[in-house]
Amino acid sequence: MVQQYDVIVIGAGAAGLMCAIEAGRRGRRVLLLEHAKRAGKKILMSGGGRCNFTNLHTTPEDFLSRNPHFCKSALSRYTPWDFIALVERHGIAWHEKKLGQLFCDHRSSDIVNMLLRECEQAGVELRLRCPVYAVHREKGFRLETGQGTAACESLVVATGGLSIPTMGATGFGHDLARQFGLDVLPLRAGLVPFTLDGESLSWSRELSGVSLDITASCGVSFRENLLWTHRGLSGPAVLQLSSYWLPGQEVAFDLLPGLDVREVIDEARRERPRIQLRTLLSEHLPRRLVELWSDRRWTDRRVADLSAADIRQVSEALQPWRLKPAGTEGYRTAEVTLGGVNTDELSSRTMESTKVPGLYFIGEVVDVTGHLGGFNFQWAWASAVAAGQDV
Repeated sequence: MVQQYDVIVIGAGAAGLMCAIEAGRRGRRVLLLEHAKRAGKKILMSGGGRCNFTNLHTTPEDFLSRNPHFCKSALSRYTPWDFIALVERHGIAWHEKKLGQLFCDHRSSDIVNMLLRECEQAGVELRLRCPVYAVHREKGFRLETGQGTAACESLVVATGGLSIPTMGATGFGHDLARQFGLDVLPLRAGLVPFTLDGESLSWSRELSGVSLDITASCGVSFRENLLWTHRGLSGPAVLQLSSYWLPGQEVAFDLLPGLDVREVIDEARRERPRIQLRTLLSEHLPRRLVELWSDRRWTDRRVADLSAADIRQVSEALQPWRLKPAGTEGYRTAEVTLGGVNTDELSSRTMESTKVPGLYFIGEVVDVTGHLGGFNFQWAWASAVAAGQDV
């Protein structure tokens, strides 16, 4: 027996839940399918367990896409304040951490439970542990699932990307797009730590756990924290840069943003000529970093004894520190997947395929990827509402 629905949404993550809610509110009969045993698994793990659910400063410039204009329509019609209103209606306490990043005061499950309550109120039928085995085009769509056959007029694909496969991430949405003749742009891991090799890796292991406010550059620049790990480099600055970095490219880190190390040394030579270089640098940099750099690159001398060449060597080592990453940690730890369904194949107003009427793609499966800091959730909410208002 084939069960009939107006709308079927595949994937009960952030985008899928939101789209099902919006469609259900419009009186559509909605079936929401999730292959995992829980809905919203990436929501639950996000933000250190407190869910960085949006960013107050969201603009189209905070997203990467082959077509940078595609995201504008959806983002303008569903803003961070729209989602905040939903959060506050459910009595969920929240706070701004920094740079417009909004987090739950308590736990990420508050957001998931809110969305599930909204689904229930909108009459959405949710099926967990329900993989989709096949999708056929028959007037509408017919889906063969782990819990029987279902059919619908409108099909929404909200299956996410390839990041964090241990949480069940797959390429199903991309495969489905290809099945129906849509173009899928090349995929790669984004918002992901760098791996190092050789001397750089040796340094990183010795500095594992050390964090520093820096400016990271690779065509674009981000000022955030850098974190050394036993595999390489992480922290917000590195994660941001990784979405722009390509294999073989050099990256540059200004370890003293807002300062000029030459001026710092020159001032010390005038006012504190007997201070040791190591001591001076430790006033601005983590001691472990200064000690390692001093042991490997500089003999420890008083600043009065430094030559112009010595000062230039110190400056060039710190502003900027340059290196070539060996690679990234890949999808295993990546927060997002870059690339995806080509936005040329979709309506920016509705997220519907321009080739296959009734077929929609939303969220991470689409070639729209946000910066770190709540932007990807805002794209999930906005793209979902755009589709939910049309299906």
